[in-house]
Amino acid sequence: MDPVELAVGATTDVGRVREINQDALLAAPPVLAVADGMGGHHGGEVASRIAVEELERVEAGGADSRAAAAAVQEALAAAQARIADYAAEQGSKDPVWYAGTTVVVAVLATDDAGPVWVVANLGDSRAYLLTEEGLRRVSVDHSVVQELLDAGRITPAQAAVHPERHVVTRALGGPGVPEPDFFRLPAAPDMRLLLCSDGISGMIDDAAIARVLAEVRNPQDAADRLVAEALEAGGLDNATAVVADVLP
Repeated sequence: MDPVELAVGATTDVGRVREINQDALLAAPPVLAVADGMGGHHGGEVASRIAVEELERVEAGGADSRAAAAAVQEALAAAQARIADYAAEQGSKDPVWYAGTTVVVAVLATDDAGPVWVVANLGDSRAYLLTEEGLRRVSVDHSVVQELLDAGRITPAQAAVHPERHVVTRALGGPGVPEPDFFRLPAAPDMRLLLCSDGISGMIDDAAIARVLAEVRNPQDAADRLVAEALEAGGLDNATAVVADVLP
């Protein structure tokens, strides 16, 4: 099978409110990732960097989807162990100290039917896929608000302003080894993949994300524009976007 070529754009910004950018990104095809760190005293910044460092070790060139998923699982487990060790060291000095991170990762792999994206997520950093039919959110948030939505206890409009909308239920840095959700997507030239932190999806709605991805052809320009619109909408959080196109 012929090798698949990607065009990738990636941008991150501290936003208009935060003092530190605790987001980290990876744009090293065939592996792409966004990690959104959580915790004070630079704890989140360290946790997100660890996640990206471990995912950067994934050797997935030409791998099938099962091998790619196994490699991602191994990398996330290694990141969890490193974050736990770091948190234990810092926690000995400050009992309430915490470091954690959400993560969404996509690996380009190959199956019998052709190239595929293997996507995994923990927390509320998201993966979207733009096709000729429109924008589809691939990942499902691991969050209190998502659980309330799934249970029918709140509406999407209520979710957008819910006081616990940033509380995640699965992330690296918590107790045990969190189980990521995996998704397998076709990777075709008429499809565009977006990975982003909630500094994007929490500031601009899916319609605005779809518009930018559809209108801005260059993936770097599209990533830049998504971050710029998140800042224009208030920039209340760190904002990170990674956009990837499979080239014909």
